[in-house]
Amino acid sequence: MSSAIESKKLIVDEIADKLKNSKSTIVVDYRGLTVGQVTELRKQLREAGIDFKVYKNSMTRRAAEAAGLEGLNAALTGPNAIAFSNEDVVAPAKILNDFAKKNDALELKAGVIEGNIATVEEVKALAELPSREGLLSMLLSVLQAPIRNLALVTKAVAEQKEEQGA
Repeated sequence: MSSAIESKKLIVDEIADKLKNSKSTIVVDYRGLTVGQVTELRKQLREAGIDFKVYKNSMTRRAAEAAGLEGLNAALTGPNAIAFSNEDVVAPAKILNDFAKKNDALELKAGVIEGNIATVEEVKALAELPSREGLLSMLLSVLQAPIRNLALVTKAVAEQKEEQGA
């Protein structure tokens, strides 16, 4: 076998591994972005620990089939870049969606969220979720509400009894 075919197989295996192991994968069309815009986008993604790469569609299709994600192949037309996140499910969707709002040239095409194919609408809905810290603070306030209400009622009862006793 030639070395070119071997190197292509290695790339397909690399993409398949990334598709299988990432918590969140987003496919975007980057046509029309300037070099400066792509550099800024890569910087934002890198800071969040997200791998952002451009692969040949034919190799990505083979990798998607190997990973059991054949539904992703419909989005693999034209120039694409793929963002892989192994840690945070929401971060790539949030960063890419925010960047797409500011730069019309960037188009979200599809995604894979925890092993399931996601449509553009689902990726955008994921991007609109609050951050993990925001969700935790919401949960904490919900958990504190009954205790706070009990404390207020207890205080009101104690004050009422003091007034009656005086």
